[in-house]
Amino acid sequence: MNAPRYRIGVDIGGTFTDFVLQDTATGRLHNEKVLTTPADPSQAVLAGVRLLLARHGIAPAEVAQVIHGTTLVANALIERKGVTTALVTTRGFADVPEIGLEWRYDTYDLKLELPPPLAPRARRFEVAERVGPDGAVLEALDEDSVRAVARALAAGGVAAAAVCLLHAFRNPVHEERVRDILREAVPGLVVCTSSDVVPEIGEYERMTTTLANAYVLPIFEKYLGAITRELRALGIARDLTMMLSDGGTVHESTAIRHPVRLVQSGPAGGVQATTLIGAAAGAADVFCFDMGGTTAKACLIDNGEPLRSTQFEVARVYRFKRGSGLPLRIPVIDMIEIGAGGGSIARIDRLGLLQVGPDSSSADPGPACYGQGGTDATVTDADLVLGYLGADSFLGGDMRLDVAAARAAVAERIGAPLGLAVEQAAWGIHDLVNENMARAAAIHALEKARRITDYAMVPIGGAGPVHAAHIAQKLGLARVICPLGAGVASAFGFLAAPTAFAFVHGRVEALGALDFGAVNALLDDMEAQGRALLATAGTAGAGVEVRVEAAMRYLGQGYEIDVALERAAIARADTAALGAAFARTYERLFGRVEDGVAVEVVSWRLGVHGPRPQIALAASRDAAPARAGTAIKGRRAAWFAAAGGFVETTVYDRYAFAPGSTAAGPALFEERESTLVVPPGARVRCDESLNLVIDF
Repeated sequence: MNAPRYRIGVDIGGTFTDFVLQDTATGRLHNEKVLTTPADPSQAVLAGVRLLLARHGIAPAEVAQVIHGTTLVANALIERKGVTTALVTTRGFADVPEIGLEWRYDTYDLKLELPPPLAPRARRFEVAERVGPDGAVLEALDEDSVRAVARALAAGGVAAAAVCLLHAFRNPVHEERVRDILREAVPGLVVCTSSDVVPEIGEYERMTTTLANAYVLPIFEKYLGAITRELRALGIARDLTMMLSDGGTVHESTAIRHPVRLVQSGPAGGVQATTLIGAAAGAADVFCFDMGGTTAKACLIDNGEPLRSTQFEVARVYRFKRGSGLPLRIPVIDMIEIGAGGGSIARIDRLGLLQVGPDSSSADPGPACYGQGGTDATVTDADLVLGYLGADSFLGGDMRLDVAAARAAVAERIGAPLGLAVEQAAWGIHDLVNENMARAAAIHALEKARRITDYAMVPIGGAGPVHAAHIAQKLGLARVICPLGAGVASAFGFLAAPTAFAFVHGRVEALGALDFGAVNALLDDMEAQGRALLATAGTAGAGVEVRVEAAMRYLGQGYEIDVALERAAIARADTAALGAAFARTYERLFGRVEDGVAVEVVSWRLGVHGPRPQIALAASRDAAPARAGTAIKGRRAAWFAAAGGFVETTVYDRYAFAPGSTAAGPALFEERESTLVVPPGARVRCDESLNLVIDF
């Protein structure tokens, strides 16, 4: 039996589940796609793994690692399919989940909707205790009140409890005692404490995040156990590695403590892939455009590092309205949802205007062209009508698309109500989606104090390459870099991501009065925990990098900014260096600084990062033929509005287009998972890393 040398990345999406297999001995990559099984996502995972191994003649015992990202956590929160969950909090604070931040995302909406709390008022309990903002115990914990809560939880059939006491981030002693009493009194109860999940200021965000973690933990644990057992039964006797929302990977035992950190795991993998792809193409500043079957997301990558955040919203009442969802305080790659996906449904709204999304046909029944009973017109149906997709070449020919069904859906749902020919209706869907996403991307860049035109676009996701060039033209971008295997880039990104974990600890202190002894002890403790977690995942030694940030603000401000700091400056208690770092960051974001205003630190963040796996993109496929002409598959009519309608367009085999080859638009480059659309007037070339680079 050969030694284990294969790694598998698995990404469960709303429509497809994607797989990438890496042969670490040769550098070869093999991709696979299967339809997601919404009723039981693990079935698609197992089916795809079996298909990969069988197709390439690999024994299960030769698999060294399986890295997994999943939408399970996000879907459970959005669809309210978690377990019966209760909140235990300090006396007088049970209504915080409803009070929130007292901030209206729409000032003039008199019927403003907010997502209901994960624990309704009847399952929110108070205990007598009080800890001050400095961590001092002001009122001892009344353990009898905790036992009374335990009896109520048992009687109510509660499966999980979130414990969130006031100021527990400074002193967790009461939370830990409440946890112990509840576990002892109610066997089998899952208990999550805010001091473990999110030890920061902001009781509302701490509550929603801790509640979300408790709400999904039992189903995530059950799912993880089931898929691990099935993989072992298949012969893959390896612990799972999980992808986190901040772009790092961890051992399954770490992920199971904080499943809420996986809420954006799939998109985070796509960003990690984009970072590697951009670097290979010589572009350090990259605009990641990820368009899958359900949504489209965007992220800015500066100098090889994606922008990050500690704030995220899930289950928004209105998809594009910030503040209409449940806030989660977790480390995430700073991505925004900017539009629809390939499966998003197009319709005429009550004003008689064309609208696309936010609802999706998903994998079941899927777009009309999938032939599975779907009758709604979707973005994928429109792209097929416009000739961008080949009916016989979708998924490498494994899945034939029904052109007649797509045309019928677009004509009936969009064309007839608007009095348009089916092709015009399809172009309306395609162009509206592109316009919406271009506008959202430009605004996102402005909000981050960046100019979108300074970036090269890297499109990923099954629908990304189809729409990328038209969106880039609307944004005024000069270059699009399309990687091989763009349709499974998130799964590939799992293989390219380093093992990493981020810690945070709230500690509000004025910069001029920092207790550096306590701060350094705190950072040392977080670093020790981080190194231990990485060792569990198989990463240890000199290759581990430690990064420190502080959330800082001017005294009196309500919001803070994340400031990268040198660990050595903290070790030597260099207040001036910390202040200068804050001023530089603040000025870059807002264009000015406030002289003479005191600065305070709100929380400390420390991340431990293992080395990034080395993947040579040029070695991922067999060498293509030397002449570009051999890559031509044929021609078909594709719609380009600038050219006045349908244009006879050359169709290329993406895998046969060799490095150094060039072509002029209009052109279509087909690969198994996606199609790159090159409009008239653009030129495309294949670089040494097998990226197709479009220049306008």
